Amino acid sequence: MTTSIGTPPPGGPPPDPNPPSVRRDFGLLWAGQSLSLFGDQFMTLALPLVAVTLLGSSPAQAALLPFALFVPFLPLGLPAGAIVDRLPRRTVMLVCDGVQAVAFAAICVLAATGALTFPLLFGLILISGCAVVFFQVAYTSYLPSLYGDAHELHRGNTRLALSESTSKALGPMAAGPLIGALGLVGALAANALSFAASFVSLALIRHREPRRAAAVRQPGWLRRDIAVGLRFALRHPILQPILACGTVYVLFLSMVETSLVLYCRDVLGLSPGWIGVVIGAAAAGYPVGNLLSARLIRRLGAPRTLTAAATVSVLGIVSMPALGALGGIAGTIGLVAGSVVHCVGEGAFSPTSITLRQTEAPAELLGRVGSVQRFLLWGAIALGSLAAAGMTALAGLSASVWVGALGTVLCLPALLRRGIRAAVLA
Repeated sequence: MTTSIGTPPPGGPPPDPNPPSVRRDFGLLWAGQSLSLFGDQFMTLALPLVAVTLLGSSPAQAALLPFALFVPFLPLGLPAGAIVDRLPRRTVMLVCDGVQAVAFAAICVLAATGALTFPLLFGLILISGCAVVFFQVAYTSYLPSLYGDAHELHRGNTRLALSESTSKALGPMAAGPLIGALGLVGALAANALSFAASFVSLALIRHREPRRAAAVRQPGWLRRDIAVGLRFALRHPILQPILACGTVYVLFLSMVETSLVLYCRDVLGLSPGWIGVVIGAAAAGYPVGNLLSARLIRRLGAPRTLTAAATVSVLGIVSMPALGALGGIAGTIGLVAGSVVHCVGEGAFSPTSITLRQTEAPAELLGRVGSVQRFLLWGAIALGSLAAAGMTALAGLSASVWVGALGTVLCLPALLRRGIRAAVLA
């Protein structure tokens, strides 16, 4: 099912798809998310270092922290979509931002007073992860209500993806010097403040979604609503291959990303400042991919764009441990180069797949279809982080990076099926 978005009424002038009020509200959403995403990148560097240096945890224990953040997607991911489809999505986002601000502020205070323990850290990250589930489902379902035109919707997704990629590039690079100047507690405080800023920006948004008809909550409504979303997503000829590809890709990529900070420290012998430079420089490929995505769609179409982007990303990931194994400066440069290539591919894939999901799903199913995607992909992050912890304990950091990198190759046959394969071969 392909929706017809942005069709003007017969006999009348086409409506402005992007009036000033929409630009203002999207700007607030964009600004708040940019700050929040930037703060999140401090955590990429700070959390494993907090666990290892402040709490004396092992590298395998540190690898469990991403698991705590993303494992709530497994029990909550599907119910969140059904619940969010019955609630004002902006309100859901406000509550979730508040919960995350409080959780990270608590971590900051406990760390500053010396009262933080690994179980407390794990528990607070787990609470934050529960809020992330509902925020992400509401966030991606809210954006289509701002825009009535598919092209403008893709532009919005591209800008948000650009913020995410820019934060991945600049966040770790800023986190290294910040940790050096203010310590790990300063990075924790910065993340808490970023969520507070995101809360304020969301509160200033004036746009409200069209009122949805109140659904009667009969016994079993949650199970039935979840089933409707699952059937639509998993039977759709375009969305199902995209979801399968993303799940396999993220499962194995998370093994690489979970191990990467400590791999740089323990295997390559880099300082926190240099680790931030390596990770941030690698993420510079994301904005390139984001900006290329619209042009690639116009030339190749969305299915071919997804196929090309996934192939480029996998090639970059596989080259990371191969070039990193050279060691020293050559290994560091090779690791960065492979990461840049991978990020270009992922930067083009992400906004393209999101826009397809938003335009292929009817408005009343946006939350549930989004929740299926988050359940599979973000749940795969939790399982990949757990696998990385086990592989690190059994065979070391290098083995975890190698297994994760080679496993991402399996996402390509998962993508080239059904409607995607037909469109690519047409």
